[in-house]
Amino acid sequence: MPENRPSLKERHPNITRVPHHVGIVMDGNGRWAKARGLPRIAGHKAGTENIRRILRAATDFGVQVLTVYAFSTENWARPEEEVRGLMRLLGQRIKRETKNLHAEGVCIRHSGRLAGISPHLAKQIQDAVALTCNNQRIIFNVAFNYGGRAEIVDAVRHIMQDGHPPESVTEDLISQYLYTGGLPDADLIIRTAGEYRLSNFLIWQAAYAEYYATPTLWPDFNEEELAAALEAYSQRERRFGRVMDASPAA
Repeated sequence: MPENRPSLKERHPNITRVPHHVGIVMDGNGRWAKARGLPRIAGHKAGTENIRRILRAATDFGVQVLTVYAFSTENWARPEEEVRGLMRLLGQRIKRETKNLHAEGVCIRHSGRLAGISPHLAKQIQDAVALTCNNQRIIFNVAFNYGGRAEIVDAVRHIMQDGHPPESVTEDLISQYLYTGGLPDADLIIRTAGEYRLSNFLIWQAAYAEYYATPTLWPDFNEEELAAALEAYSQRERRFGRVMDASPAA
């Protein structure tokens, strides 16, 4: 019998530290399609299909939380036809993948606003979250209709609605009221397609995250690309504002 193929972790021994929470800004779908003479929606379709591959690889590497930036609050300003296509793709992907992800122990979470989304799609999202809420293999957090500033605004509004006095407001309290309440802060943010912008993604949670940018367009971002990002993370010295080698006297 042929020998079993080494696991991803075994093939990449230089990954000595695996981040608990990885966020990905999935950029480049439109450019990927344009380079092939295809409509933009074809690039988005290829991009959504790639999510499963990277989710599986992240799980194999031992990542505990994977957050993907699927649709921002600013993306509503895109052409109406493109937005409709994106909504349709998400609905199809939820319908096709939720039961499989549930069987594989994936816990699906949604970060963002349900307001403005069609009632049918909103229910699909809520049902997927409810079905998988007790799974513990990996948390797959989908930032959909999401904006980092909107998230903080919503958190502050809910804190006020719940009657918290000003003196009780702390960073921990705000964190609890964010869409990602209960999740660890991001350790690593990956952005594809050669861009270096935050684009309003996890601006609270990524305050001390490491950043990694690659020119690879999202549909082409594969397991080896993810491994390269994790290897780069392993080489970083995370200081969190401190000087790590300071003597007690200093």
